Amino acid sequence: MGNMKRELSARRRALWMVLGCLVALFAAIACGRGERASATTRDSSVRAHFAVVTHGQASDPFWSVVKNGIDQAAKDMGVKVTYQAPQTFDMVAMSRLIDAEVARKPSGLIVSVPDPSALARSLLAARDAGIPVISINAGGAEARKMGALLHIGQSEYDAGKAGGERMAKEGVRHAICVNHEVGNISQDERCRGFLDALEKVGGKGRVLAVNATSPTDTQQKIMAALTPDVDGIFTLGPPGVHPALAGLRQANRLGTVKVATFDLSPDVLAAVRDGQITFAIDQQQYLQGYLSVVLLAQYTRHGLLPAAEAIPTGPSFVTKENAAAVIDASKKGIR
Repeated sequence: MGNMKRELSARRRALWMVLGCLVALFAAIACGRGERASATTRDSSVRAHFAVVTHGQASDPFWSVVKNGIDQAAKDMGVKVTYQAPQTFDMVAMSRLIDAEVARKPSGLIVSVPDPSALARSLLAARDAGIPVISINAGGAEARKMGALLHIGQSEYDAGKAGGERMAKEGVRHAICVNHEVGNISQDERCRGFLDALEKVGGKGRVLAVNATSPTDTQQKIMAALTPDVDGIFTLGPPGVHPALAGLRQANRLGTVKVATFDLSPDVLAAVRDGQITFAIDQQQYLQGYLSVVLLAQYTRHGLLPAAEAIPTGPSFVTKENAAAVIDASKKGIR
């Protein structure tokens, strides 16, 4: 009897030892699976690298907001994003930047396409390399023809036309459209839409080409074009509107000549609030940066993409009535 008890006790101990080993083994396996799953998630997060190449430097007031959207989306999506732009509006340099990124084979490419013909070879190379591309800000249908999945931005012609119609309602009939980047298809389309809108109400206008990198030269050219019959100045961004305001102030015509502009900056918003600028056209560039990264992440991970050729982010108008609210958003870097 004693022998049987001792044998049963030994068997129980052996059984518990086996069970203990099995528990430890399963725990190790589960732990190993968890570590591998976690490592895979981290690895895929690291491997997902999106390259952004635009024609605007991140230090520019407009493009800094685009960059803010990109950076926030990169954090939210857990991806790595690099941002590059030529030092000036230089399509040769921009093409080279795109080529360099394509050679690195990123998970996806986000580009602005201000000059489709100049960038076509580089974009087609990205398409042929199997790199998904989303265009932002400039490009639209032309970028789609070169393989872009979709465009995030606004119709520049329609936005310019809407600006012209609004200026016409303000009584403007003889205007200057100040273009600080002639050759940029977006800027050219803005002026075209603006002038078409003026023409429909019997007005007239002309395009004044200026140098975005020289505010002094821009101001001088605007003042030289400021004939007595000019009652409106329509600029395509901060590089044109600040010299325009300075020129009008010097000519003692600030307040008698209507001024409107595209795109926002703290100084533009302050001038709208103070009534020096009649309105500013906002294209919500933060969304251009943010949505491009989010959608590219969803596409590369899950094959998901909106069933649309373009996602419009503008135009919307900032006037004296809503400028204060937009200024608050601007302080946060999202307008």
